Amino acid sequence: MYQRSRRHRHREVAELNITAFMNLMVILVPFLLITAVFSRMAILELNLPGSSSAPGEPPRDLQLEITVRADGLEVGDRSAGNLKRFELSDGDYDYDGLSQYLQQVKARFPEKLDATILLEPEVSYDILVQVMDTVRVADVVQAANVVKAELFPEIAIGDAPL
Repeated sequence: MYQRSRRHRHREVAELNITAFMNLMVILVPFLLITAVFSRMAILELNLPGSSSAPGEPPRDLQLEITVRADGLEVGDRSAGNLKRFELSDGDYDYDGLSQYLQQVKARFPEKLDATILLEPEVSYDILVQVMDTVRVADVVQAANVVKAELFPEIAIGDAPL
């Protein structure tokens, strides 16, 4: 019995070898920190339309509205009505035609910065984003280079009238 307790006393404590784990962490942590830089968030600031103007106020020169319907796009002025309509072609919206027309509107009203996008309920989010991008900026060729020209960067969103 005396020998048995002596054996337990001389047993060595097992050591945990974490060298391989530490090597893995030395490689993994910098890699994760470097790749985290490539993820990017983009935030667009939207201005929601306020209450309607008070009676007796003079109307502004242009209140641009782009209405996205299931069968096409309509560009209009709130007080004057529809100005231009772009029908669907092969099931796609005519973003290029919309951009060209908005460039003409911007040339007539260069100080105008805001526009309202009105959507029908069945219009998808992807179409909304594409219309917003088309309304905000346009690709313009200047001296054989394509540059982005600002059109109407202040966008408000609402429901389309029936």
